[in-house]
Amino acid sequence: MHAHPAGRIGPNAVIQLGEALRALPEMAQRIYARADCPSLLNDPPAAMIDERIPARLFEALWKELPADQAAAIARDAGRRTGEYVLCNRIPAVARAILGVLPGQIAARLLLKAIHRNAWTFAGSGICRIESGAPSVLTIERNPLKMPGCVWHVGVLERLFQALAAPGSRVRHCDDAAKAATICRFEIEIPRRREGTRKSDIFQRESGVAGWGTRIRT
Repeated sequence: MHAHPAGRIGPNAVIQLGEALRALPEMAQRIYARADCPSLLNDPPAAMIDERIPARLFEALWKELPADQAAAIARDAGRRTGEYVLCNRIPAVARAILGVLPGQIAARLLLKAIHRNAWTFAGSGICRIESGAPSVLTIERNPLKMPGCVWHVGVLERLFQALAAPGSRVRHCDDAAKAATICRFEIEIPRRREGTRKSDIFQRESGVAGWGTRIRT
């Protein structure tokens, strides 16, 4: 179990939502104003933030836009966050190792790494993992719970597609009996096509050579 006791979360939950709304500047201003943090749109945070801030932003997103458009933007923000992690927080050695491993083994190692840094995207929520087919990640009391938990789906899917197998899919599956308190994500890892290297796919998609040191959002 990993949680941030003070209820703080990585700044990309705010930063990448602003990027995903860049094509809708007036709407972005309305959403950030409605969430009572208008200054963060043009002056985004650079460190861990109170988890209630992105929670208010995503709530405002759904109130200002039709549900399908809000979900698409939140998922895009999640994928952008995953891309940030890939470009800045994965050690080069770890990327190289994952790139040559079978997808299921790479997924198991990646899942453990994500779990160790869960406090950066789950805040005060409690994260648990279970390797298998599918692998499962759950967040109890998810501070960024939203319809379909699409932000987390976007983050996780981008990471597993780049580092485990290109066709990886993440599905949000609420347990009806626990839906009020637990978000469940099932991660499906397909067999990798012969001759396809994950590291080649990531380099082609990102074009980024620099790497940081930790998986943090």
